[in-house]
Amino acid sequence: MNSFKLFFSIVPHGKGEKLTRAAMESGCQGGTVLMGRSLARTNLAAILGLGENSKDIIMMLVENSVCEPVKNAIEKAASREKRRFGELFSIGMDSLLKGGSFTENSAALAEDAGDAENMEEELMAGKNEMITVIVNKGYADDVMVAARRAGAGGGTVINARGTAKETDERFFGMHIVAEKEMLIMVVPSEKKEGVISAIRELKCLKEPGMGIAYSGQVEDFALLGKAK
Repeated sequence: MNSFKLFFSIVPHGKGEKLTRAAMESGCQGGTVLMGRSLARTNLAAILGLGENSKDIIMMLVENSVCEPVKNAIEKAASREKRRFGELFSIGMDSLLKGGSFTENSAALAEDAGDAENMEEELMAGKNEMITVIVNKGYADDVMVAARRAGAGGGTVINARGTAKETDERFFGMHIVAEKEMLIMVVPSEKKEGVISAIRELKCLKEPGMGIAYSGQVEDFALLGKAK
C-alpha cells in the first residue's frame, strides 16, 4: 500500500519551475505551482509597506519511498540562491484519490521532537504546525496582524474563490461566488493554540460563512538558499 507526503515549497515568483524540475528528476511525478504573496513578519514592517513580495507556492505529492531524494534535490537546487530564499515542508496524507482509485495512508505522522528574529530557530528545532485560514477577500491582512500578536511570523496569501451551492444568489442565471484569500502560516506547535484563539476572536470572523481555519502537523521543515 503506497503512502504519500504533500510537499510545500514557497519561493520567489518565477523560481517554482526550477525546483519542480529538480524534484521530478529525483522521483516526484509532478507538481502544481500557485501564485501568492508573502506578508511581513512584523506589524511594523507591514505598516511601512515592507516584506510583501510575489511568491510561487509549489505543491507536490511524493511517495514515501522517494521523499528523501526529492527533499535533497530541492535543497540542492536552491543552495546557490540567497539566504532565506524560501521554505520547504511536508505534511502526511491520510488518503489519496487518483484516477479513480482511493489509497489509504496508514503511516503515522512524524514525532519530531518569540519574536520574528527567533522564528527561524524555533521552526528548525522543534515540531511545527501549518495553519491555513480561508477568508473573504480583503481580510487576510487582518488575520495576519492577530496571528503575529500571538507569536506567528510571516505568512503567504493565495487568491482563491469559493464554490457555489444551489441556494447561492444568481445573476443572469450564474452563481455569485465570493472571492477568497487563503493564508498559510507555519508556526511552532506550542504557539498553535494561541494563534488559533487570536484568529477566532477577530470580529471579521464572527459571522457565519466569513471564513474557516484549520491546522495540520508539519513533518519536515527546511529553509532554502545559502547556509549562513
